[in-house]
Amino acid sequence: MTPRILIIAGSDSGGGAGIQADIKTVTMLGGHAMTAVTAITAQNTLGVQAVHPVPTDMVVAQMRSCIDDIGVDAVKIGMIGSAETADAVAEVLERMCSREGGNPDWAPAFAGTHRPVPIVFDPVMVATSGAILADSATIAAFDRLMRLATVVTPNLPELEALGGEAAVRATVAALLVKGGHRDGNLLTDRLIEADGREHRWEDARIATTSTHGTGCTLASAIAEGLGRGMALPDAIARARLFVRIALHEAPGLGGGHGPMGHQCVRLDCDLGGIMANQVTLPAIDHAASFAFYRALGLTPIVDSDGRYARFESAGGTTLSIEATDEIDGRSVIFLECGDFDAAVSAARAAGIAVADPVDQTWGWREARLVDPAGNALCLYQAGENRRFPPWRLACPD
Repeated sequence: MTPRILIIAGSDSGGGAGIQADIKTVTMLGGHAMTAVTAITAQNTLGVQAVHPVPTDMVVAQMRSCIDDIGVDAVKIGMIGSAETADAVAEVLERMCSREGGNPDWAPAFAGTHRPVPIVFDPVMVATSGAILADSATIAAFDRLMRLATVVTPNLPELEALGGEAAVRATVAALLVKGGHRDGNLLTDRLIEADGREHRWEDARIATTSTHGTGCTLASAIAEGLGRGMALPDAIARARLFVRIALHEAPGLGGGHGPMGHQCVRLDCDLGGIMANQVTLPAIDHAASFAFYRALGLTPIVDSDGRYARFESAGGTTLSIEATDEIDGRSVIFLECGDFDAAVSAARAAGIAVADPVDQTWGWREARLVDPAGNALCLYQAGENRRFPPWRLACPD
């Protein structure tokens, strides 16, 4: 399945945020990105130099072009541009979600769907650089969009501008409060669902100034997940992982808040199935094997006590060498699962013997098995700890 994601947002000439970040995110996660550009901005890592709102009728025309022909599995809304555009976008989405054509030529490709189209609203008001991207009238018009949204994703300043948590919760189905603006090294994001259930994610802050477009990227990744049928908490967890890997991979461009490395998020996030992204080979002479794979051009990212090392390839696959006695002298193919427990259950239901899952001290959750030919396999879930464990080699020797 290729989820069709309609992105309604502004353009960022520097490529770090806005439509550009949205397209990169949806594409890297396996979706098809469509756009309705609401504003053209001249901006870079230092700030926003100019903003040119796109006429409202042109925004609507872009939306209808996508809806009428290609169809939509999820919508992401970012920078709106004006109160008039906010109302017009809401009107189109209301008609889309209710499947009421109104005119004979209004025939959305998804008209036969039996589920509402999920909408992710990122209420963009201020750029990372501090530039104002929504005036008071536009913010006031957000109410109609919030009532349509499956989830609204404000950061702390945006939440305050919208009237606070209680006010927003009275309007939206679900609220994701992003904690990146809080001080401290521990970041906490909270999802409050319509029934009051709360989910929390906590991670260490990544030391980088390349944070331009984090909110856009997160919202688009959530929309892509919802578009492929993921539950909201699962879509958020995957989106957060995507953002964190992209932050680790930031190319360090510009003199201010630089762009993230969307293009380098490879084989890290659930793409809708099992990923063969890691292999471990036995090593009799650790030093010789380490030198061999480094000479081949692989990048060493872990080296532990002369008994284990991990290398990264240009395509994102990792290869490890491990002392022969640790893995019974056999190579092991690792298959990463987005939903580890579900994958183990599915394998067992299919009659495959799978060992009981083990939570390893290095942050991987694993379950070993053997194929009919005797090859060793491992279902696992590592996430960020595969390529970016806390002990990743910064400057390998």
